[in-house]
Amino acid sequence: MKDRRMVRTWAEVNLDALAHNYRLLRGLAQKDKFLGLVKANAYGHGAVPIARKLQQLGADMLAVACLDEAIQLREGGIAIPILCLGQTPPELASELLEYSITQTVGDLETGEALSAAAATARKTLNIHVKVDTGMGRLGFLWLDENSSPTNGEDWAFRQTDLYKLCCLPNLHIEGMFTHFANADGDEAYTMTQLSRFLDLRERMERWNVCPEICHCAASAAVLNYDQTYMNMIRPGIALYGYVPDPSVKNPGLKPVMTVKSRIAVVRDLPAGAKISYGCTATLERDSRIAVLPMGYGDGLPRALSNQLEVLLGDKLCPVLGRICMDMCMVDVTDAPGVKAGDEAEIYGPGLTDWAAELAGTISYELLCQLTPRLPRIYLEGGTVIL
Repeated sequence: MKDRRMVRTWAEVNLDALAHNYRLLRGLAQKDKFLGLVKANAYGHGAVPIARKLQQLGADMLAVACLDEAIQLREGGIAIPILCLGQTPPELASELLEYSITQTVGDLETGEALSAAAATARKTLNIHVKVDTGMGRLGFLWLDENSSPTNGEDWAFRQTDLYKLCCLPNLHIEGMFTHFANADGDEAYTMTQLSRFLDLRERMERWNVCPEICHCAASAAVLNYDQTYMNMIRPGIALYGYVPDPSVKNPGLKPVMTVKSRIAVVRDLPAGAKISYGCTATLERDSRIAVLPMGYGDGLPRALSNQLEVLLGDKLCPVLGRICMDMCMVDVTDAPGVKAGDEAEIYGPGLTDWAAELAGTISYELLCQLTPRLPRIYLEGGTVIL
């Protein structure tokens, strides 16, 4: 009997491809540390198995979005440092300490609360200071001396906030970082952000605050601008085999995930038959229609209705009608011999980026929104290992 996880719809995660991407990216920054992004369930690939493989490969650090994701990794046996990129409520500081999680701090109020909590526990919390050099999201806001005051707070006040953070007890400023807003589209703006970051780092050094780790380069910058590497890179989508934008040259990354669905039934329907909800597709000829047990309940966007094509053997076959919660219909008239039980490839090499373009989104979103209903099957050396 075949693996029952593969009787409906599933995702195959190729750990050899992950290792290939890791080594390729690490080779671009040989002397620097490597932080692997495993937030959002490792971009849909499964956080714990991916983290275990990255730990085995020699990654120096992993990054998550929130404390719960970090705890999941620790309970899954991950021992290497973990950086929480998002905000953690100060009342959960004891869990940051218990699980040895490094916390991002981008404002004085958060820093003060975490410092107090760590002092109460008589422990020291590792933090990375985040600087907002132009993303407009989180971090100590960079302003030059000539910038206009904002909400009555001038440059000196902003610097005082950062200086006060650096003086707080029971916090170890291990790292400092920023995030580029447009490293895949605007070199001038990226270099401006880099210059701002370097300026702030220099100011901190004048306060005798010298973080051991500085990092700026996510996937786009890793692939485009080696001057942004600092002493650690933090690739995300590139680890999983995709460039962040078609304008970024792919150096040979391999997609790690392939999503497959097994045909439930093949039916012969006459010309004029309507397909799926809303009758948005009408057959123009007598046709053979395959029903795939994959829908938006599995993470297949409804926006791909009447647009997506799936791979059956060597034939691309169009999805007809609206994608349902649990199923979609595919025209296999021009793929003779297709039958119930055959595998269809939905996402994978050459397919995921195309599907994202059709849906008006990016590969990140398609991968991240794959739901837990899809079993993740892990392959290494061509063999299922998990």
